[in-house]
Amino acid sequence: MREGASAFSSDLRIAEIARVAEKGARGGRFWQPVGIRLRRDGTRKDNTRRHLVPSLGVNDMAIDLGTANTLVYVGGRGIVVSEPSVIASDVETGEVHAVGADAELMIGRTPASISAVRPLRHGVIADFEVTEAMLRHFIRKVLDRRMAHPRLIVCAPSGVTEVERRAVEEASLAAGARRVHLIEEPIAAAIGAGLPIEEPVGRMVVDVGGGTSEMAVISLGGIVVSRSVRVGGYEMDEAIAHYLRTTHQLAVGSRTAERIKIEIGSAVALHPEETVEVRGRHLLSGLPTAILLSSGEIRDAIAGPMREVLQAIRDTLEDTPPELAGDIARDGILLAGGGTLVRGFSQLVAAETGMPVSSAESPLTCVAVGSGQALDHFDQLSIARRSRRPAYAADWRGA
Repeated sequence: MREGASAFSSDLRIAEIARVAEKGARGGRFWQPVGIRLRRDGTRKDNTRRHLVPSLGVNDMAIDLGTANTLVYVGGRGIVVSEPSVIASDVETGEVHAVGADAELMIGRTPASISAVRPLRHGVIADFEVTEAMLRHFIRKVLDRRMAHPRLIVCAPSGVTEVERRAVEEASLAAGARRVHLIEEPIAAAIGAGLPIEEPVGRMVVDVGGGTSEMAVISLGGIVVSRSVRVGGYEMDEAIAHYLRTTHQLAVGSRTAERIKIEIGSAVALHPEETVEVRGRHLLSGLPTAILLSSGEIRDAIAGPMREVLQAIRDTLEDTPPELAGDIARDGILLAGGGTLVRGFSQLVAAETGMPVSSAESPLTCVAVGSGQALDHFDQLSIARRSRRPAYAADWRGA
């Protein structure tokens, strides 16, 4: 009789634990109901690591899957990986030879049997299998065990289609993720820069990355108006390489064009103007040659991509509701992304819009940091995906 009463008492305790855990989950505290072994006297037998603990831990990761670079943020540790989004693999077998910085060194230098490519283009997946292999490499590198299945938050451009969104989710799941949630890059950039996006105040974020440029007006934690143009740092590099081919008959690689942009690229006139020596292959003679290039020439070369970004900023401001536009005129525009590091870019945006412009404290990492901070609210994000309201502007215009 005493043994039956003890068993009945243990069943009551386990039922109460499950009930409290379920109530905690509904309250947003992410408790996981698990079985707990009890002694006959009712005390807990601590011989297992499976306790009632929050589900947030080292297995929660946020990935800024960019066209140029991939950054990995791990809960409780911060950014642990920041490497180029490049993978080198065997053309016939698909065997991966290098990923990240090591693979980037191989671009333009591989034999015919090895291909070094960027699997993302304009912020979306261009090669599904290669992207999956790259994600799997970064996940295993961070967690250091093959059986790890983390929950992931992945950044994506605000203008991606449903097919492109599904491609990112499927690639992440195939790479070993347990659950995946996508977050818009402007939202992540605003969080990472410390903007209070939950307030009923208009905040404008301009994120110029390697393959896309995002402009968004944020209020009450969601995107009100946004633009996404497939122009970024790589289009500037291509414009520089095209200028050298047509003007100087000089062929250069993408890495050389990027180096030129970083060293002497500018959006406004420099005082004094700067020069750099560029080496490449002459298109007429076919021989290696060197020329002296000025910052004014590079400014003219990248003027086209710059105009497209500025036009998208103006279009976004034109579609912004009046009350939010007033907030932006007062608080200004926040710049994020590596493309905004071109010298004079903030001055150019301020001159074109007539509004104050500021840069994020860390433009290259604020998207990854913001998505990492969103890990604390993974379950809420999965339940209620933020929806954009593109018809909002039409409403106030017709009123």
